[in-house]
Order: sequence, then C-alpha cells, then structure tokens
Amino acid sequence: MSELLDQIGAARLVPVVVLDDAKDAAPLARALTAGGLPVAEVTFRTDAAVESIRAMSAIDGMLVGAGTVLTPEQVDAAVDAGASYIVSPGLSVAVVRRARERGVLALPGAVTATEVQAALAEGLEAVKFFPAETSGGAAAIKALSAPFAGLRFVPTGGIGPKNVAEYTAVSAVLAIGGSWMVPRDKVAAGDFDAITTLTAEAVALVRG
Repeated sequence: MSELLDQIGAARLVPVVVLDDAKDAAPLARALTAGGLPVAEVTFRTDAAVESIRAMSAIDGMLVGAGTVLTPEQVDAAVDAGASYIVSPGLSVAVVRRARERGVLALPGAVTATEVQAALAEGLEAVKFFPAETSGGAAAIKALSAPFAGLRFVPTGGIGPKNVAEYTAVSAVLAIGGSWMVPRDKVAAGDFDAITTLTAEAVALVRG
C-alpha cells in the first residue's frame, strides 16, 4: 500500500472524473497521460463507472481508482474492473475492510479528529479530506496534522488553480483531488486536446 501512496504522492494531483459514457474513458486516460498525469479517480456517480474503470485501467501506466464508493459491493465491482484504490466521501469501516480484503488501498473521507482516529484504528496512513474548502481548507488540515503526525491527507472539493497553492504548502498533504482539468462538458464533447492542455497546466502549478 505504501508504494501506491508513493505513486499518488509523486503525481501530486488526482483528477476526479465523472464519465457519462464509457467510450470516453480510454481517450481521457490518454489525454491525462499526455498532459503528464497518468492517474485518475473515476467516481461511482454514473452507470458508466465500472466500464470506464475497466477501459482506463487497460491503458499502460495508468493508475486508476474508484471514487464515491459507498458500499462493499461497489468495492468488489471497482476492483474486479481494475481499480487500484478506493476513495469514499466519508469513513465506512465496511468499505475500508473490504478494500483491505481485496488487496487495494482505501482512502476514506475524514475531516474531524474523531474520523481521523477511526481511520488510524483501521491502520490507514492517508485519508481523503472532503469537502476540503467547506471543511476548513488548508488551515484545518494543518491543525489536524499536529496531533496526528505521519497521517497524510488528500484534500478534494472546491480546489482549483486559484487556491491549490494553499494546499501544496501543507506538508501533510499527499496529493490534491480536483476536477478542473477534466471538465465534464469537455469530456462529453470529446475535446481531449483541451484536457491535455488543462492537465499540463495543472501539473505545472503543483510541481512548480
């Protein structure tokens, strides 16, 4: 699991993807890779999620996770399709444990000290901090990291080019989840060249 966390940390950004049609999945994976970001979190917000995960994970070098995973059954569906990690908006012990049983990384949401302690009790080394901006932003992560040294955070929600630097400046931040480089309308329109450009710009922002 630590190797996977290292890969996510090296990327610094995790595109949070909503796909309405699985036919767009492979071209999107190639566009992200061309922009320097061969990683994605495909959310279980549409019926196309499972097939999209399968298509993206078939692209060489692509690290694909499943997002908005709420049940153990969704964990199974995601892992069977090729997901390497599982992301949830909140902390479900059942989801975390199923991910462990299936041998994949779990990144549950945790924004309070109680939730963080519950995550640590499950042996986790990193959590999603969601929704980041409305839960106190970078300052809240910095405050939480003081008593929980060593825990890493993946803030997601309300983060874009204008405020991403606030998060990259926090040492406890492993990577940042965002959707500004994968706008749903451009994906649906098949404008993958634009997505490659947006991705390259995003990468330049967070890696300096």
